This record gives sequence, C-alpha cells and structure tokens, in this order.
Amino acid sequence: MERLLEGRVAIITGSARGIGLATARLLSDHGASVVICDLDEQETAAAAAELSGPSATAACDLLSNEGPRLVVQRAIDAFGQLDIVVNNAGFPWDGLAHRITDDQFSTMLRIHAEVPFRVLREAAPHLREPAKREREAGVECFRKIVNVSSISGTQGAICQANYAAGKAAVIGLTKSLAKEWGPLKINVNAVAFGFVDTRLTHAQTSESRMMVGDAEVQLGIPDSVIERAPATIPLGRAATTLEAASVILFLCSPWSNYVHGQVITASGGYLGGMD
Repeated sequence: MERLLEGRVAIITGSARGIGLATARLLSDHGASVVICDLDEQETAAAAAELSGPSATAACDLLSNEGPRLVVQRAIDAFGQLDIVVNNAGFPWDGLAHRITDDQFSTMLRIHAEVPFRVLREAAPHLREPAKREREAGVECFRKIVNVSSISGTQGAICQANYAAGKAAVIGLTKSLAKEWGPLKINVNAVAFGFVDTRLTHAQTSESRMMVGDAEVQLGIPDSVIERAPATIPLGRAATTLEAASVILFLCSPWSNYVHGQVITASGGYLGGMD
C-alpha cells in the first residue's frame, strides 16, 4: 500500500472514538504521526495504543481556555512540527428552536466554530512560518486543514438550529482561511457528513449521555428517525466510520493539493438535512 503521509504530523480532535478514531487509524496507516485528542485520558490513551505508527495524546477539554493551546503544543513537543489539523470534535445538543437555552445555543457555536478557530490560531505559527521559508526557497510543500461539518449546516435540521448554526459557521471559517492561507500552500477544506454509524446516530438510551459543564446532554437520535433513514438515503444506509475517514484522508493527502476552500458532501446522496 502506498503510504501517502510519510513524515507528516497530524492533530485529530475528538479522536478517541467514532469518525475521529477511524481517521487516526487511517492516517497512521499511511505514515502520519498522530496526536489523539479527546476528553477522557484513559480512552485517549487506549485509542493511541491502537495506531500502527507513532502517536501522542492530549487529553483535554477543548472548550476550556487552555485546551486548544495544549493540543497544539503536544504535537510540537512530541514531533517538532505540524502538517495536518483535522477539527473533528463535536456533539449535538438538540431541541426545538423556541426551547433551546442560551447555553445550548452558545455551546454548539463554541465547539463547532470557536474551537476549530482557536485550534487553528494556535497552530498558525507552526503551519505558516515553515511555509514562508519554503516559499522564499521556491519549494512547494502542502499542509492540510480539514474541518468536519454536517449536512445540518448546509441544509438545516429540525431540532438542531444550534448545531446547524455551528456547522454552518465552520464552513465560513473554512472558506475565509482558504483565501488567507492559500498563498502558503495550506489547503483548507471541510467535509459535510450525513448519517455516519457512530454513537451520535444510534438510538437514544439512558447510557448515551454526556456531561457538558453541569448539564447532562442526551446523545443519539429517536428510533423513528433511525427507521426512516435508509429510505431517505439514496445509497440505502449510513456510512461506516472508515468511509467517513476515507474522505478526510483524501483531503489530507497529496491527491487533494488542488482542492481548496471546498465543502465536500459525503452523505450517500442524502441532501435534505437532518429531520
């Protein structure tokens, strides 16, 4: 197998499970040194142990003041460089728009738009300064940013006005940074996923909950939505996490060097937005 990312260093946020973990495995298999970043220290360490290549861990809360700085510094301390950032961390906090609280709304904007911005702001010197030196030397070397969005952000979604707003905001961030960082050969793109088989699209149970500050957030989707999903997706099923990760790999690889400022929709043909 051709190893597409030999010598590259990647940060992947939200990578202890789901799409993030599948992406970490795939990038590692292709030669990248990977920084696993997630909330739980034990889960983060367990995920790193699964990888085939060099890895480091950054167990931190990206919503905290120090989280984005810590994960970027971990990459530099462990590997001395940074070439790829995948902003994948996120979760929904659903509710009808007229019942969504200020905290629900602002938390979705923070995790899906502010956190990617802050991570990339911290990463900027480690991406931009080497690129400037290469430009002066007449060397063309591409670095990669992939922001994970959703068809909720491109099409809207019932009970997800807050989540959709955050996922739409990260698209604006993507396109703006593409204009600013393109001259330095830093590719900035996004992926808008539809249904992917993760805990976020499994049935709601008493165990599928997480704490956000003092609030308990219900994860998963109603059984009725799960039952209808295959009929609304032209390909007839949800994506596997490996299929989702494969799109991210493409955008991290040399194959995508001339793909820039784009939002790739990976939804099995489903374009209606979550309902």
